[in-house]
Amino acid sequence: MNPSIWELDTFYRKRDAIIIGSGFCGLWSAISIKEKFPEKSVLVIEKEPIPTGASTRNAGFSCFGSLAEILADAEKMGWEKTLDLVKLRFDGLQKIRTYFDPKEIDYEEVGGFEILNNEVALQKIDEVNSKLKSITNLEKTYTVQNQKIAEFGLGNAKILIENPLEGSLHSGKLLVALLKKAQNLGIEFLFGTEILEISETENEVVIKTKNAEITTEKLIYATNAFTKKFFPNIDLVPARGQVLVTEPIENLKLKGTFHYDEGFYYFRNVGNRVLLGGARNKAFHEEETSDFSTTEFLQNELEDFLKNVILPNQNFKISHRWSGIMAMGTEKSPIVEKVTERQILAVRLSGMGVALAPKIGELVPNLLEVRSLKSSNFVLLSSFLLNLPQSQFFTSCQFFSFFENCYIFHIGRKCIYFCVTIFNQIFIKKSTVF
Repeated sequence: MNPSIWELDTFYRKRDAIIIGSGFCGLWSAISIKEKFPEKSVLVIEKEPIPTGASTRNAGFSCFGSLAEILADAEKMGWEKTLDLVKLRFDGLQKIRTYFDPKEIDYEEVGGFEILNNEVALQKIDEVNSKLKSITNLEKTYTVQNQKIAEFGLGNAKILIENPLEGSLHSGKLLVALLKKAQNLGIEFLFGTEILEISETENEVVIKTKNAEITTEKLIYATNAFTKKFFPNIDLVPARGQVLVTEPIENLKLKGTFHYDEGFYYFRNVGNRVLLGGARNKAFHEEETSDFSTTEFLQNELEDFLKNVILPNQNFKISHRWSGIMAMGTEKSPIVEKVTERQILAVRLSGMGVALAPKIGELVPNLLEVRSLKSSNFVLLSSFLLNLPQSQFFTSCQFFSFFENCYIFHIGRKCIYFCVTIFNQIFIKKSTVF
């Protein structure tokens, strides 16, 4: 079907920025671009009739990491990267709370809890609390609350850790609120539009769809688990998260959001129902898929956990089952980077899209203005930094963002993308000089 001239002048006209994907990351990125550059035209393209992937199919947690999960991440990535990631999540959740009325998104700060059945993680609770103090402003982010095991009616639980700063929300309502905000800012949408091909010329990016070609100055991929369609070699694998929900349970004791087994099991109350998801670690290979179906094996695992841990000695019926598709990689840090002069990745949220997307969205507008520096420009910039007075140099050093092995210096509305290795050499030399 050929587009009409009316469609070409409106729906399919050229935009300053186009975002692929209308989940949390895509919407926060679109909003951040429009807030920083209100004069720019922004279009979001979504393959499905509604945002799908993981954003509308998750468990509705407002969390930034359980004790055992953070320790596991630190062992794998090191403390520096882990704490950067925790801060990104924590700050993202704070932004949601200040951006929207809690009633609008059913946000409740009911506390986050973790079940431990050995003391390995518990032995390091003081160390973790100390490291998180600068992020959460609490002396003790995690505390032992074993007396609440009986209060919540839990079975097979020896230790219960509480984090008072976590909570729950309604993922669908959060997306609706983001869509309303985006529309109020003048952001446009094309839903039900599958992208067939993408190419880049010197002057623009060309997006081919079934009905028309659309061009843009800059293209942002917020495709998370489905990014391999465009970048087959990216360090990312889809990871299915299966979920079930019970029918209403009379006198349900459970209240809050809960994690178990380094976060691989997660559950919460939704009113007087129980939502439970996870157990992906019982079938890692099988769950590395973008298929939205559920499996008998993992659903049985979840029901067993429901019987033995969450609702021991209680009758229940399952009312709903579904799955969402997350994006994982060799480490949990998200990928936010330029892949060409005109194309940007904002993907791999590792099951923490609710928390990460608000802050990732803030990074994307900066990358729109970043240009790759040639070696001659590195020399010029190095010289410029070295010749700054001491006070100006260290002030400049404090005014940057960091992502994917680069510093992004903010100078007014412009940004400079600077390699960490080279910058550190300058920093060391400058420190030595003074």
